[in-house]
Amino acid sequence: MREEISDMSEDDETGERSRWAPDLSKIRSDDSDSGLGPPVGDSPPPFSDQVLENVLENVLEFLTSRRDRNAASAVCRSWYRAEAQTRRELFIGNCYAVAPHRAIERFRSIKSVVLKGKPRFADFNLVPPGWGANFHPWVKSLGAAYRNLERICLKRMSVTDNDLTIIADSLPLFKDLILICCEGFSTLGLAVIAERCRHLRVLDLIEDYLDDEETEVVDWISKFPETTTSLESLVFDCVGCPFNFEALERLVARSPLLRQLRVNHHVALEQLRRLMARAPQLTHLGTGTFRSEAGFGEVDPNHDLVSAFGASKSLVCLSGFREIEAEFLPSIYPVCANLTSLNFSYASLTAEELIPVIRQCHNLQTFWVLDTVGDEGLRAVAETCRNLLELRVFPLDATEDSDGSVSDIGLQLISEGCRKLRSILFFCQRMTNAAVITMSEKCPDLVVFRLCIMGRHRPDRTTGDSMDEGFGAIVRNCKKLTRLSVSGLLTDKAFEYIGRYGKLVRTLSVAFAGNSDLGLRYVLEGCTRLQKLEIRDSPFGDTSLISGLPFYYNMRFLWMSSCNLSMRGCREVALDKPNLVVEVIRDWALLEDEEGEETEMVEKLYLYRSLAGPRGDAPSFVKIL
Repeated sequence: MREEISDMSEDDETGERSRWAPDLSKIRSDDSDSGLGPPVGDSPPPFSDQVLENVLENVLEFLTSRRDRNAASAVCRSWYRAEAQTRRELFIGNCYAVAPHRAIERFRSIKSVVLKGKPRFADFNLVPPGWGANFHPWVKSLGAAYRNLERICLKRMSVTDNDLTIIADSLPLFKDLILICCEGFSTLGLAVIAERCRHLRVLDLIEDYLDDEETEVVDWISKFPETTTSLESLVFDCVGCPFNFEALERLVARSPLLRQLRVNHHVALEQLRRLMARAPQLTHLGTGTFRSEAGFGEVDPNHDLVSAFGASKSLVCLSGFREIEAEFLPSIYPVCANLTSLNFSYASLTAEELIPVIRQCHNLQTFWVLDTVGDEGLRAVAETCRNLLELRVFPLDATEDSDGSVSDIGLQLISEGCRKLRSILFFCQRMTNAAVITMSEKCPDLVVFRLCIMGRHRPDRTTGDSMDEGFGAIVRNCKKLTRLSVSGLLTDKAFEYIGRYGKLVRTLSVAFAGNSDLGLRYVLEGCTRLQKLEIRDSPFGDTSLISGLPFYYNMRFLWMSSCNLSMRGCREVALDKPNLVVEVIRDWALLEDEEGEETEMVEKLYLYRSLAGPRGDAPSFVKIL
């Protein structure tokens, strides 16, 4: 699943400063994502002039960056109060980082809530089912406190049908529901949202896991009001069960504001054509399957579908293409010139099939594709898509012994042709330092660089050397880099480079890399803005874990799995930092240390900061130290 492999919210921490915001970068602030920390500094006398208070609140209204708002709230108690009164959007990067009642007491006028649950490595099935991140405590509090709440965005949360019912019954002005990689609800809950949220604008279900095996499938599409709706976005390509297509067609027809529609794989080409005819104003279209189906007549790719796409003058984003039949690809040619985003990450297409499409997409800024595109397909991208800002190349086969179809050749071609590139996720089997160094030199504006060399400890394919110099060049030459994923054969030298030059890196992911505890120590001591650190299958142990004690309070979380951690080392961290939550996921084994004594080896460690203390809903396989 594409959003499983790639964190869809990667830009939520790198937003640019508001054009109206004062430069607050030098003001000491609590670095919690939600701005819930206490005010700092001496408490000045309260404002005697009500006009000054009003002016302050009006100025703070222009602050849109979370980081700026957190800094403003730390100036003094007056600013702390004013910032709380003017904040409308609340972001909680970890649902266990703060208790719901504390957020509600601090912010009284919230209209939008973004809440994240499980660690990101849950996307790789490294977090056992039933770990937690239940939305229920939050939705009870939100429903009671924020009657004007309009928007909820949840990621990796456990959401039940009852939770969705509380939203529908408690929030009369509710408009937007976005669920990303969530689980636990069914079509029954969707039916409640569709029927009772009369002002609904957005219902986006992205990479969710619906629980319809235990419950009866409900005709939820038919529950939308029969009158004209305010619907602007409807995304349900992850909903696997069939639905009432005629009801969807009527819904689309009476939704004049609808701009984004992504349907599931039960929609065939003839049905897609009918939907497009009902909504020529669409800007974003998810096609579901892209093949004909018996019972809907013969689809002429040179007439019916071509005409439908030709009439869709506003389309700038295409995705879906599940179970694709390549013979129908020419039907999208009429919109290719206008496309800024194209997602083929579910379509197992060859370079020969993709290149004719790519050659027509001169304005493309975002391109997601499987590695079946091959180096030749990436050559076409490099030669055609000069304005490309984001590229993601996913593996068709993620096993270590897969041959893969893209390599350092494709990466180098992209770096030479797409000089404006800001974000890249690249899965491959073969890579060279030279290609990575070229990318660092040709694409210095990179903000996100995620190179996943599949397999363990893969060296430079031409020289056999470690990949240290390649990743060193990335952090040295890409001055704006905030997110980095490293893999392949790496020594402590690579981590020394990261610590020395990666001063803006906020998220670091490490897989199958490193050769001693010193490497992790370089990172923790050098990357002063590090917020999220994810490590799996690496040799780091207790020594490196304990070396990070001075830095953990400044981070949002640390995840380590399949490393060399012992229960003794984890307990030492918990004793030294009582305000951190240290969770050990019970999957460890007993080994003997150098003195022959048995030591409990920890398989998974999740360490995070929290104002609420240890959670009360930890399952039996989670031990909180």
